[in-house]
Amino acid sequence: MLAMEYLKRTTTCGALSKASAGQTVVLNGWVHRKRDHGGISFINLRDRYGVTQVTIDADAPDELKRLVTELKPEYCVAVRGVVRARPDTMVNPQMETGEIEVKAEELAILNRCEVLPFVIDEESDAKEELRLKHRYLDLRSGGMQHRIRLRHETAFAVREYLIGKGFYEIETPTFIKSTPEGARDYLVPSRLYPGKFYALPQSPQLYKQILMVSGFDKYFQIARCYRDEDARGDRQPEFTQIDIEMSFVERDDVLELVEGMMNHVFTKTLGIDLPEHFRRISYDDSIEIYGTDKPDLRFGMEMKDFGAMAAKGSFQSFADALAVGGAVKALVVPGQASCSRRQIEELEAVARIYRGKGLGWMKVNESGGLDGGISKFFGNAQADVIAGLGAKPGDLLLFVADPKRKIACTALGAVRSRLGKDLGFCDPKRFEFAWIVDFPMFEYNEDEKKWDTAHHMFTMPQAKYHATLESDPGSVKGDLYDLVLNGFELASGSIRIHDSALQKRIFKIVGFDEAEGEKKFGFLTEAFKYGAPPHGGIAPGLDRLVMLMAGETSIKEVIAFPKNSFAVSPMDDCPSEVDQKQLDELHLRIVPKEEK
Repeated sequence: MLAMEYLKRTTTCGALSKASAGQTVVLNGWVHRKRDHGGISFINLRDRYGVTQVTIDADAPDELKRLVTELKPEYCVAVRGVVRARPDTMVNPQMETGEIEVKAEELAILNRCEVLPFVIDEESDAKEELRLKHRYLDLRSGGMQHRIRLRHETAFAVREYLIGKGFYEIETPTFIKSTPEGARDYLVPSRLYPGKFYALPQSPQLYKQILMVSGFDKYFQIARCYRDEDARGDRQPEFTQIDIEMSFVERDDVLELVEGMMNHVFTKTLGIDLPEHFRRISYDDSIEIYGTDKPDLRFGMEMKDFGAMAAKGSFQSFADALAVGGAVKALVVPGQASCSRRQIEELEAVARIYRGKGLGWMKVNESGGLDGGISKFFGNAQADVIAGLGAKPGDLLLFVADPKRKIACTALGAVRSRLGKDLGFCDPKRFEFAWIVDFPMFEYNEDEKKWDTAHHMFTMPQAKYHATLESDPGSVKGDLYDLVLNGFELASGSIRIHDSALQKRIFKIVGFDEAEGEKKFGFLTEAFKYGAPPHGGIAPGLDRLVMLMAGETSIKEVIAFPKNSFAVSPMDDCPSEVDQKQLDELHLRIVPKEEK
C-alpha cells in the first residue's frame, strides 16, 4: 500500500468535468462497479459526491493490474491518475462526470470488504430487517444518500427561514418531569434519588410556553421527541419535530408563517413553488366531504350526503340509519363500473375496519340506468339518484350508512383513500397542502365516561365558547389547527391558554382535580401568574415532511438509524439487557414475568 499522506484525496468523485482534463488527481472512495474488457479494466469509484470512471489501460504497470484483479464491490481504495476527456461517442449522459475518466497510474487498497449481505445500488431490494441490520451498508445506497441529504437541506432551509424572521433557536431539556400528554413516557431512573424518574419529552410543549412567559417572543427548535407507543410506517419511538412558538399572535399569524416556511423549504430543496396560501377546511367539512381530518387532496371524489335521495328508495339499512338520526354517505368512483365483485368486497373490508357495517354499491350502465348491488331498491328513482350524485355512464357508486354520522363518514372516507392509491391518483411528486381548522376542543371517552381534550390540555378554546365550557363541552371548538399534506397530518398547533384560571377550568373538565393539576403542571400554571403573554405555536414533523418530499411512505427511509416495527434496532441490538451492577446503582429490580 502506498503511504497514506500521498493518497489523501485532492478532489471528490463528483467534482471532475471536461475542464479538469490533463490534471493529476487523487480520488478516494468505494468500488461501485468493476468491468474488464480485453485487457482494459474500468472501475466506477463512488463517494458521497458522485461516481467517477477510473480506467486501467492495457499498458498499465503490472503491479497496478495485479491490484485491480483483487478488487471487489465496496473495497475502499485510493487512485492517483490523470483526468482525460472521453471521446464524444463514449460520453455517459447518465453520470455527472460522464464526460471524463481518470487514467489510473497508482492504486491502493485502503480496506477490503467481506461478501456483501445485499447489493448496494440506487435502491436495495433486500428485506427491511436485513437493511436495518447492516444499516451502514444500506446508507451507502444512492437512495439513502439522497434522502439523508434532503433531510439535511430541509433542516438547513428551516433554520435559514426562521432565523431570518427573528426567531431564536433555543434548546429545551431532554430530562423532564413526567406529565400526561397522551402516549406513554419513556422513563429514566435517577441514581441519586431512588424511586424517582426523569421522562424523555413527548414534545417541548410546556417549556416552549415558559419561554414565551420568559419574553423570548419567537422560539424554534429542531427537537427530538420520544413516545412509548407502537411503531407504524409514519411513526417511530423517537422522532424529530420543527417546534415553533410565538408571542402576541393569533391563528392567522402562525398559519402565514408556516406557509412562508414551507414555500422557502420547497423552493430551496426541490425547486418547487407552492401556493402563497394553503386551502383552509373546517374539521366538520373535512369529515363530511373526505371522511378524515387529514384528507388527500391530490384527487377529487368528494363524498356526498345521500340521505334525501335514500328516502326515495326502499333499502331498509338506509332507512334504519336515517330513522335514528344517522347518515347515508355516497361516493362516485369515475369510470370504475367494471370493478369486480371481489374488488368491491375488498373495499367493504376497508370500510369494516373503520366500523362500517357494510358497503352498498350500484353501477351506472351505458344506457344511463343502474345495475347490480342495491339498484333494485331504487327502481323508479334511478334517474334522480344518478342526477343527484352527478354520476355518468361507467361510474361505480358506493354507499355507507350508519346510525352514527361520523362512522358513516370515516368508513366511506377510508374507502376513498384506498381507491385513491389503487387507482393511481396519488402522484408522489404532487404536493397538496391544506389547513384543517375549527377542531372540537373535547372528545367524549366512552370507556372512561369522561371528556378528553382532542389535542392537548393547553389549547385555547375559541373565545365564544368560554362561557359554556363546563355546561356543553361537546360543542366547544378549540383555537387549533392542523397542516395536512397528501393525506398525512404534517403539523399540529394551537393558540395556547395563557391564563392560569382558564387552564385550571380545562384540567377540571378532563378530570384533573386542582391538587392533581397542581402536582402535574403546577410549574406551568405558576408561571402564568407572572404576566404571561398571549402565545401560540405549531410543530411540523421533520421526518414526515422529508418522507413526503422524497416520495416515500415510511419515515424509516429518511432517518439514518430507525427502529423496526417492534421498536428494536437490529444493527446494535437495542434495547438490550444491562448488568446487575447498573441495576443496583439505580435501585431497580427486574421482576420475572411469572412474579407479575
